This record gives sequence, structure tokens and C-alpha cells, in this order.
Amino acid sequence: MSLLTRLTRQNSSTPTLFTRHFSSSKLHDRYTFKPPSSLTPESQSPNATPAKPNKKKPKPKYRPPSSLDQAGRKPVHSDLPFDFRFSYTESSAKVRPIGLREPKYSPFGPGRVDRKWTGVCSPAVDPKVESLEGGEDPKLEEQRKNKRAMIQGKPLTSAERKALVLQCERSKTKRQINIGRDGLTHNMLNDIHNHWKFAEAVRIKCMGVPTIDMKNICTQLEDKTFGQVISRHGGTLVLYRGRNYNPRKRPVIPLMLWKPHEPVYPRLIKTTIDGLSIQETKEMRKRGLAVPALTKLAKNGFYAFLVPMVRDAFLSSELVRIDCQGLERSDYKKIGCKLRDMVPCILVTFENEQIVAWRGKDYKPLKDGYFLKDRELFGDDDDLHLSEEEQGDETNAAKLGYYQISPKYSLPMTQFLALKIWKI
Repeated sequence: MSLLTRLTRQNSSTPTLFTRHFSSSKLHDRYTFKPPSSLTPESQSPNATPAKPNKKKPKPKYRPPSSLDQAGRKPVHSDLPFDFRFSYTESSAKVRPIGLREPKYSPFGPGRVDRKWTGVCSPAVDPKVESLEGGEDPKLEEQRKNKRAMIQGKPLTSAERKALVLQCERSKTKRQINIGRDGLTHNMLNDIHNHWKFAEAVRIKCMGVPTIDMKNICTQLEDKTFGQVISRHGGTLVLYRGRNYNPRKRPVIPLMLWKPHEPVYPRLIKTTIDGLSIQETKEMRKRGLAVPALTKLAKNGFYAFLVPMVRDAFLSSELVRIDCQGLERSDYKKIGCKLRDMVPCILVTFENEQIVAWRGKDYKPLKDGYFLKDRELFGDDDDLHLSEEEQGDETNAAKLGYYQISPKYSLPMTQFLALKIWKI
């Protein structure tokens, strides 16, 4: 015990000796350091963390641009000679809606474009505020044709066209624009011109509802972009910008900030079909749902074969059923609307994800019928550059070759016999 007490006494005496020696040193008296008041613990609260003197100021948080913040900017002016619509292939100026789902509010944003929004489009010619659509100026179509002819210049040779098509193949480039259920939208025009900065042609892939009328897609693309479709194979297009196209002088295209609500159109299917009673309409809907399906549509598929198939099926049956299971309701409603206008036919029902169409009482098939032509369904490069005389010549048509139906689509024998068209 005495040994432990001696050790503890020795250990306790060492710090006292050290402090006495340090306090008596001359260095401590000469070189004293007084910390500033900001570093003294008395000036800060005990719970607060010490602040760093060289800490950078935090950056302001990102704030997305708003359409309401104009900041004295003038509205955008565009010289494009056509009406601005959300979709150019899925809307028509001939069809007039019966009402609007919301007040007239421009999808470009308030005060961003110097064109008025009528609820359906922004016409190039200022319409009256009370009217829903303004009349199109007859000179606009001529302006589009003249501007397109000036940009295109001399027509391409076959070698130049093939070279451009090869450059747009999947193995050569990944640049592609997809056209889906909304068709050719207004903002896609800006995307096409962005692709034309780096290449003379751009590949466009069409899927879904718009592919029922591929001719309309090609027409609208050439009319709105002033380009030229130089190749079409199925739903894949190649759009050429033109010889005299200058990327620095591209047209001003104001962008839509959001999708506008679709206006209210008349009902596609009426309670009673014209010329039939209520009981006859009910019986026809039951028979239509029991008819064997003409074809089953795949989601986001290629539907260019649908119109000729329905026309040919009406030769042997007055009712046609198309299976649309898996598709969105808005999609097969648009398909039914296109069939009603292009075949033409009368829509019976959309129940159970089916499209049932009736040919009507006074149905008359085409007078000069022929087997389905494969080039009409899937397109071909040579077909796009034939003159009107060559396309209308029967000998040249025989040279191009006709097929009963494309080998990509198989049909039952009863439906295959319905694809024949007899000359009347």
C-alpha cells in the first residue's frame, strides 16, 4: 500500500511542476496570443456550430422558365403559311366540333405567340373572336407550294436518292423520329429541323393509328416541313430537306408548352342506325359481335392493310368485326372513325373492345377492282417517283406486280376468298 501511495503522489506532482515551469517561462510573457472575439467561446451560444469564414454562398435553386414571366418580351411571330394545330394528321379543318371542354387558352402560353387560339387551332389569318375556326386564305396553299419548290430545287437523281436512303439505315445512324398515336404533332416540326442541321435526311418511324392512312402522313410531312419523302417502306419514311435548305434560315416554330384538351365532337355511334328501327339495331349489334373476327390488331402496329381488307370483306359479308383487345379505347375509336370515312361504312358498336362495322343497304363495290397490291400496303422507293401517266398505265402496273396479299399477313380461307374483287 505504501508503494501505491508513493506512485500516485509522484504522478500527481508532475503536472504541477510542468505548469509552474511553463508559467515562469519568459517566452510565455513575451509572445502572448489573444484570440479575436469571433473565436472566443463566450461570444457563441453553446448549441451553435462554429461557422467557417471561407464558406461559399449557396447557389440559388433552379427555377424552370414559366410562361407567365414575359419580362417585357415581345410575342413570337412566325411566317409559316398554315394554321398551327396540335396534330396535323389526326385533326381536320373540315370536321367542326360542337363544343369545347375548356375555355380558349393557348397551349403556347399567354402572350407568347401573336396568333389567337380558337380552341382548335391558331390560324394564320386572324379570325373573329366569336367564331370557332377562321377561314383559310386560298393564297396560303400557293405560298406553301412556292416555298417548297424553292427549297427543294432540282429533283434528286436515283443515285443521290439511294445514297441518302443508305445513310438513314439503322446500321448507319440512330437518328429517328417516332410518330405515335397523336400523329404528326406541332412540336415534331421543330425536331425535324433540328435533325436537318446535321444530316440532309431524317428517318421517321410511324406506328399505331396514323398508319391507317400513310398517304396522309406523307402529304402532311411534305406540306408542313417543305421537305420530300424519298423512301417509304411500311411505316418507315425518309424525309429529305432539299437542295437549297439553309439551317441558319430555318423557319421560326413556336413550341407548345402543353397538350390542349380535345374539343367535343358528335358521337360516332348513334342509339339507332339511320334507316333501322331500335329492335333491328339491337339484333345487328348481337350478330356483329358473333361474326368471326376479320383480323386482330396489335398494339402500336402497322395498320395500312386494314382499309383494303374491310372493303374486300364487305363483298361477302355485310358485317365486319375487328378485334382490338389490348388497345386503348381512344385508339380504336380513332380507328373506327378513319374506317367510317375511308371505306366508307357505318359503325355499329365498340363493345368488348371490338369494332363492328356495317356496309349499309346501298353498298357499291369498286367498279375496276384488282387484287391487293403489295406496294400500296408497304410502299416502295420506285413508286414514289413515277409520273402520273406511268402510275395510271395498266401495262406499267402489270410490270410492278400485284399480289393477293402480303405474305407478312396470313388469313383464314373464308376471309382470303373475301379479298377477291370481281370486275362488274
